[in-house]
Amino acid sequence: MPKNGKRASRESRENEAVSEDTGAAAADPEPIHVRDLLAPGRIRTDLTAASKKSLLDQLAAEFHTDRPDLDEREVFQTLLRREQLGSTAVGHGVALPHGRMSNLERPIGAFTRLKQPADFDAMDDQPVSLVFALLVPDEQNDQHLQVLSRLARMLDDADFREELMHAAEGSLYDLLVAKDEELTGN
Repeated sequence: MPKNGKRASRESRENEAVSEDTGAAAADPEPIHVRDLLAPGRIRTDLTAASKKSLLDQLAAEFHTDRPDLDEREVFQTLLRREQLGSTAVGHGVALPHGRMSNLERPIGAFTRLKQPADFDAMDDQPVSLVFALLVPDEQNDQHLQVLSRLARMLDDADFREELMHAAEGSLYDLLVAKDEELTGN
């Protein structure tokens, strides 16, 4: 599909945003691990999204359900603002929506395997099926970038993506934690 000028310009901004988000960060002696970010209660396989906004809204609701102290609307706006800079879809049916929030004491994540793939404005034009959303405190820039980079590496593995697509919901947490530990050596 040929790209028009508007699409090419957007893709350029997306490339810059993804590079910034997944680029190398300064080494941190205590990396944040998936087991620290994710709780089994923030893993879903039954979400259906007609649009990117619908998916972000559902992710905000998931964060709020598990963490009622987080304002659902604020979470949605945080994720949406980041998406307006450029899509966080990283290709191969994977998206890593994320944002910074001032009222968080530590990073938290949510993982979703959609029932049906959804358009997420991915640079490879592929719909998204696997989504790992991340919220981080405003001041944790280096750790935030390290986590995004590691998640992107984890989900870039075709065999691992395939395993996630077919795994039972109850085993997704263990699969994600094990892959993260394999990458970090912990």
